[in-house]
Amino acid sequence: MFDVLMYLFETYIHTDVDAMVEQDALADELTQAGFHKEEILKALAWLERLAELQEAEAAPMWARSAPDSFRIYTQEELYKIDAEGRGFLLFLEQIKVLNAETREIVIDRLMELDPPEIELDDLKWVVLMVLFNVPGSESAYQQLEELIFEQPEGAVH
Repeated sequence: MFDVLMYLFETYIHTDVDAMVEQDALADELTQAGFHKEEILKALAWLERLAELQEAEAAPMWARSAPDSFRIYTQEELYKIDAEGRGFLLFLEQIKVLNAETREIVIDRLMELDPPEIELDDLKWVVLMVLFNVPGSESAYQQLEELIFEQPEGAVH
């Protein structure tokens, strides 16, 4: 499923192709690209849930927290998101790329992915997908994109 999400994100987001494609046509295109129907349906459901989360009138109860609150991860989340991933999410909060609401959306979307454990690179892509889809997060998206893709200048010693 993650491969389908990556394909869609790279094809429709980074190439500025019109993202308003009918779901059946999109499924056909993905099938022709070599993806399995089951994975396509899972990816489309994942994206639909992301859209529902970002279009909600108010933040879901699980995303409401005081600014000085601390996130406690469930056992399932601890297993799926390793210490490096949790540290990266905390770092993104500290530099104001994520807030409590977008952090919770990221965690929700990570938990719906197939692999039992999430790699840091995959986590970064999910954060990008979430920020791209949350209105008002354009600056945070750009900041994260620069953080991830910017190559250091000069010689590395």
